[in-house]
Formats: sequence, structure tokens, C-alpha cells
Amino acid sequence: MKLSRASRIATQSSSTWPFSLPRKSVPNRRAALSVLIQDIRLSESRFTPNTAGHRTSISRLGTGANMSTRLAHRVPIEPQRVDAPLTQAATFLVVTVTDTPDAARVVRSVLAGIDSLAKNVAIRDLGAAFACTVGIGSGVWDRVTRMPRPAELHPFRAVHGQKHTAISTPGDLLFHIRSERRDLCFEFERQLLDALGDAVTVVDETTGFRYFDVRDLLGFVDGTANPVGPAVPASILVAEEDASATGGSYVVVQKYVHDMKGWSGLTTEQQEAIIGRKKLDNVELDDAAAGQQQSHKSLATIEDENGDEHDILRDNMPFGSPGSREFGTYFIGYSRRLWVIEQMLQRMFVGEPPGLHDKLLDFSTPLTGSTFFAPSSYILKRLDADDE
Repeated sequence: MKLSRASRIATQSSSTWPFSLPRKSVPNRRAALSVLIQDIRLSESRFTPNTAGHRTSISRLGTGANMSTRLAHRVPIEPQRVDAPLTQAATFLVVTVTDTPDAARVVRSVLAGIDSLAKNVAIRDLGAAFACTVGIGSGVWDRVTRMPRPAELHPFRAVHGQKHTAISTPGDLLFHIRSERRDLCFEFERQLLDALGDAVTVVDETTGFRYFDVRDLLGFVDGTANPVGPAVPASILVAEEDASATGGSYVVVQKYVHDMKGWSGLTTEQQEAIIGRKKLDNVELDDAAAGQQQSHKSLATIEDENGDEHDILRDNMPFGSPGSREFGTYFIGYSRRLWVIEQMLQRMFVGEPPGLHDKLLDFSTPLTGSTFFAPSSYILKRLDADDE
């Protein structure tokens, strides 16, 4: 999707979530959830400044159908670093979990210790903004987490348009690895796969890089529509609508390759009409009239029945190899509501109105499509509690 890469600039610090729930010894998943709810009931409603001087809203949680009416508290749940700042390098690693008897236990152990593994690499350069976000797919959620399933989590649903298709491909775990240094991403991935061993099989590994002033390989600034400041957690973190998933985020990934020869054959004005922005200065163009061909920008803008716009957070990265004639964009979108990204894909591939698909797809073909849920850091750290 436009293939839009985050417009958060490097000077924007990642949100710091200074509150984390107390660590307690819990014998099983249900007990862990009970402890979580008890701690939530004791939490106070507050806004907390992060280290960058911004104010971060802590999401409100409900537990069950009536919890949102019984609870007016805000929840000090520590999410994963889904809003980490844009970096110079990123690795997108997608794996499947094998059917061996011990695979789920190994995966739980590695995911529960992912913070320690990250620190082991990040300590080598504290200024390199290293971060790793973990997503868990629908197919292994029950087996790996033994926790209630997020309300919207399901396998990626293929979207079939008259001309183009958003395909669905395998993927049980996603590791979104980011740093200012490529070698740190490499070293973390090496240690991670060593720890996972035969419990997983790699199905896709894509190395991305920052391209000039956050442009994609098509030459346009990518990610202008990203939320910023306090709007970030409100757009990407599940809150009171799904108690057990609070602090988590839905993640959709697609690996697009571009027809650069065909794209280069267009005039700049034709390219701008497809994208919906000026190529040089990124100025937004007016929307087309209803019923006419819409730009990518317009089709990727999602409003609900009340006319409220819903944002997602894109962390797209260019990738490629000139020697192999491969040029692409790795789309990764984080959202509080999975339906927002699904509707975006529907509008792009089917068209709005139907039949008028996103013309960007005439030059950009998806090779993969997978959906994950990135649970809160609190949940990840306790995945292996039953195995001890």
C-alpha cells in the first residue's frame, strides 16, 4: 500500500511506556490473566510523559462484556515497541512453527525471553535504536500462547479483484527487527534462529533499507498519513473493546515487487495521479469526484459509518537487488482494528467503486500476505509460565 512508509522522522523518539505490571509467579494462563485483571483494577487513570517530552495515553481496558462500564481506569500495560522510530535498516522475518512435539514449548521459551535477547544485541550500541516486535499468527495462537484469542485475529484473507489479487501465504511468527545498524539486525536474527532451532522453518526473510528522504523505490515519500504523537497509541493499541488483547496490535505484512520499467515509462504527472501526491514536494492532490478513478492515497483512507477516519501505522521499507532486477516495498501495517487494513485492501484490489482498482497495483505485485497479532510485552514475558 503506499506502500506508504512511515513518515515519522528519525528525530521522533519512540514512545516510552514506563509502567509495567509487577512480575508475579503464576502457575497457568488463567491465573496470569486473573493477576493481570487484579492489577488493572488497582491502576489509576493518568497520562504519563515519555522520555521525548511527549504525552502518552495509556489505553483503557475492559474485561468481559460489562468491564468497560465497571472500569474507568487506564491501564499500565506495557506494549511491545510497535511505534519504535524509523531506522536505516530492518529485517522482516516470517517463520512457521513445526509439528514436532517440543516446538511450541521452545517457541514459548524464546518469545518469553525476547527482551533479554534484544538487550544482548542492543547493548553493543545503545544509540542504534534497536528494537524487535513479535507477531503471532492465528494458526499457532492457541498452541503457543494458551491465552484467549484476540477478537479479530484470523488468517490473512485473500482479496480477489477483477485484475489483481492480494494473496494469502503461510506465516506463524513475525519478527520485525529494526536498527540504525544492519549488523545489529543480522546478529539478532542469527541468535534468534539459533535459539529457535528446529522448532521453526523460515518462509520469508526480507532485508529493508531506508532510501533517501524516506522515499520508496517508486520515488515518492512513503508514510505521510501515519499518526503522530498521542494519536499513535489510539490508532495501533487494542483497548477496552477486547480485554485480554489490551496493549496489543494487529499486524499485516505484504511483500510487493515493482515493475520499474513500466513505472518509469509513465510521465511524472501520471505517476502523481496514481499516488495522489506531488512527487518532488509530497503535496497532496485533490481527491477525484465520487465514482471516478481514485488515487492510492484516497483508496487507502478509511472512514467508518460515522465519517471518522481510522489511521494505521506503516513501517514500510524498500528492498531489492539491482543485479537480480528485484525492486520492492515491504508493507507492514500496525492497527488497533484489523478491519481497517482489510477494508483498505478491499478498496485497493476490488476498487471503489468496484472495478476501479488502485492503479498502483498495475506496477506493484504482492508476493506474500500474512496477518499476526503482536501481544503486549507483559503477555510475551509470561508465555512460558506453565512450562516451568
